Amino acid sequence: MARTFLVLGAVLAGLAVALGAFAAHGLAPRVSPERLQTFETGVRYQMYHALALLVTGWLLHQLGASGLSVAGWCFLAGIVLFSGSLYVLVLTNTSWLGAVAPLGGTAFILGWGVLAWSLWQALRP
Repeated sequence: MARTFLVLGAVLAGLAVALGAFAAHGLAPRVSPERLQTFETGVRYQMYHALALLVTGWLLHQLGASGLSVAGWCFLAGIVLFSGSLYVLVLTNTSWLGAVAPLGGTAFILGWGVLAWSLWQALRP
């Protein structure tokens, strides 16, 4: 599982860079500033949580705590639901997808909570 999160984290971080460049150079002339900001929010949160996946994979490799896998899957679900819904919302101009983003945000919050709990348990004396 550690390898899975490390590879996914690296791929998703690279994809965030590519999507950020797409937003700046290809999307900016085609959408409103508000929509561009929405897309960039998705990119930013994708990058944060791709980095979180890298850290989670490394910690899983080092500590082997099973809760870390749950945290990693929460981060991945958050990227798909939060960032993904914002990308589709902007690219298709379908505003109802904004209702999916809070599910992704919840997954992010759960991931951080599970990560904290897993570290607390794994590193106690």
